[in-house]
Amino acid sequence: MLPRPRKLLALAVLALAGVASGVKFELDAATHPQPKWCVSVIWNFAAGNSLVIVTANVPAAAGQRVDIEILDGSERGNVYLSKRDIKGETRLAITTHESADVGVCLRNYAEGRSEGRAYRVVDLDVDIGADAVDYNAIANQESLSILEVEMRKLEAVVKEIVDEMGYLQRREMKMRDTNESTNERVKYFSIFITFGIIGLGVWQILHLRSFFKRKYLID
Repeated sequence: MLPRPRKLLALAVLALAGVASGVKFELDAATHPQPKWCVSVIWNFAAGNSLVIVTANVPAAAGQRVDIEILDGSERGNVYLSKRDIKGETRLAITTHESADVGVCLRNYAEGRSEGRAYRVVDLDVDIGADAVDYNAIANQESLSILEVEMRKLEAVVKEIVDEMGYLQRREMKMRDTNESTNERVKYFSIFITFGIIGLGVWQILHLRSFFKRKYLID
């Protein structure tokens, strides 16, 4: 059986697994890209006021220009950062305004004629929340042990989970309120339709009665 400190360390490692997202791909160049032509590579959910660090490694290439843009998928469509002509290793940091999916948008412009296919190999890493914090610097500054650093990480991850659960609860309450409001409107609309059908039926009866009386079909 593992001692308690090792149990906590193992739990911290498991909790931190899968926090960072990374991808390596080829980004083709376009001579005349459309205004909204874009390759959105990674979309990750980030809670409000979360630190997001994007590290893009783009090797230099003649006749090509890579632009990067960081945005979110909220209703406002926040654009946090936009940078032109990135080369080498570029590290960008933002703080989210609201809870939403955060995306990285890359565009590769071909600025001259090239024979064959023109592309850049991009290595992209996205760190969100606790994984974006430099705990090595914190450990050196505060003289923390490895276990203390892992406990700091675990504490940050737990806080993120609590914040995300709170966000999901707020969304559930908002959707429930919308559902109740819709049900209330449907109920009143159904009552209105019912009275309308009853009124139409009464009018048809009176109209037919008057018609038959004019034709002397009934007394």
